[in-house]
Amino acid sequence: MKTDTTNGNPTQRDATLSSNVVFDLLADERRRRVLYYLSHKVGPVSLDELAEYVADREEAPTSIRAAEIRLEFQHNHLWKLVDSDVLRYDPATDTVERKPAARSLDPHLELAFVEDINR
Repeated sequence: MKTDTTNGNPTQRDATLSSNVVFDLLADERRRRVLYYLSHKVGPVSLDELAEYVADREEAPTSIRAAEIRLEFQHNHLWKLVDSDVLRYDPATDTVERKPAARSLDPHLELAFVEDINR
């Protein structure tokens, strides 16, 4: 796991992602939904809130389903996003927050969201 030493200052790091990283991060539908949701939020968001959002989008908004989604996200997606430098995870509050590099995903997320709505 990478440690953020930039103090959130986007000028201290290159805030762009390679096309391979972008495609890899957006390859999973649930990861796209989480990234899209976070792109419209300011500040930290709890993993529970993210799981509930994904469950609602999948039209499976039960607490059991949200718990399953949360567990899957925590084990399969969270660390990929943290290691790719697009999210910051705070284990003390169990929240995530976008980092500056995540902005390079936004145009792709908007397209994916429109496609998701049209299904």
